Amino acid sequence: MRKKDKEITDTKLIEAVIQRCQVCRIGLSDNGIPYVVPVCFGYRDRTVFIHCATEGRKIDIINRNDRVCVEFDSDYELVKGDHACAWGMRYRSVIAWGRASLIEDLREKREALDTIMAHYAAGSFEYPERKLAITAIIAVKIEEMTGKQSGY
Repeated sequence: MRKKDKEITDTKLIEAVIQRCQVCRIGLSDNGIPYVVPVCFGYRDRTVFIHCATEGRKIDIINRNDRVCVEFDSDYELVKGDHACAWGMRYRSVIAWGRASLIEDLREKREALDTIMAHYAAGSFEYPERKLAITAIIAVKIEEMTGKQSGY
């Protein structure tokens, strides 16, 4: 990281940024062409879980190239200044790199969906078999993660 004074090194703070984030972005590379998609997610044990349809561009790309990048941001606020160059943004963000795979096992699928749902609501949830059959779960095992903050 170029500006070390903005780096977040505390793992607990990095994970707090992830937990406060409502939508993350997954970045994929489709034959060298970037593809970034905002998604709902769950996070547990250095793994990001994302649900989607069983067919589509994300799945097609992951089947060809499992290397992904995931971005999270939270605590953002516009900071106004006296003049244009004095404006800025207060924020915390996390960038993570890892490998994506599809979860096929029904028990693991339910556990991943529980993790996703727990990110947004308390309680226990049921997943009808017909819905599980048409839902794909992408698991991103994080290999590297960095955090950054500005204005804190």
